[in-house]
Amino acid sequence: MTKEISSLQNDLVKEIIQLQEKSRVRKQKGLFIIEGQREILLALEGGYDIRKLLFCEEIIGKAVLDQLLASFTGIQPLLVKLSFKVYQKVAHRKTTEGIIAITVAKNLSISDLSLSKNPLILVAEASEKPGNIGALLRTADAAHLDAVIIANPKTDLYNPNIIRSSVGCVFTNQIALGSTDEILSLLKEKQINIFTAALDDRSIPYDTIDYSKPSAIIVGTEATGLSEQWLENATENVIIPMQGKIDSLNVSVSAAILIFEAKRQRGFQL
Repeated sequence: MTKEISSLQNDLVKEIIQLQEKSRVRKQKGLFIIEGQREILLALEGGYDIRKLLFCEEIIGKAVLDQLLASFTGIQPLLVKLSFKVYQKVAHRKTTEGIIAITVAKNLSISDLSLSKNPLILVAEASEKPGNIGALLRTADAAHLDAVIIANPKTDLYNPNIIRSSVGCVFTNQIALGSTDEILSLLKEKQINIFTAALDDRSIPYDTIDYSKPSAIIVGTEATGLSEQWLENATENVIIPMQGKIDSLNVSVSAAILIFEAKRQRGFQL
């Protein structure tokens, strides 16, 4: 049975808006919003529990909706039909596909990580800008990393802008959140080399490093870089040599250079 909503004052409409706009509400309820067909399909592939699907039939069309519903192999979500006016109110994107999902958040605990025998991991410390986090997740997906770990996170991973900027790669990567102490403890316990990207006198050119063994590439913020704790515990501090007037790159660009050098050494070929 499909529920229909045409009033902007409906409690579910208010809940969707709060989940879109407020990290505190997402954390309290353990829920978040996914918007868009591709993102919803990627979340399903990533094992996310989608509780409700809200759609605007004037936008998505019945045939496309039925095709999307066929991707649900387990418990079917509750279907909620929204009027065009209501959908315009709750949609976060300017360009929209007429479909929104209310989804259960994952725990994202470091203890739940499953790593290969020779892992390649990206650690991003204190990442705050959704655009940078999204770009890092896209790079991690492209390189098929074992995991992405966010150290001392400053932004809710289920922020709609992260989901949008990652084009759904927030669901395709294995992700964990933790403190710097927790992550360092894990890396040392698993005997994973720690390579920190840093503008530091101790740093050596990134392409002189052997990334073929278990490795974690650590990046910080563009404003402050990495904390001293990471630099002191690094296997090596690395730098990307600059030939122009500036001394650093966007964090996602720097991470991509280091990650794909590691992939090249591990035999990755196009």
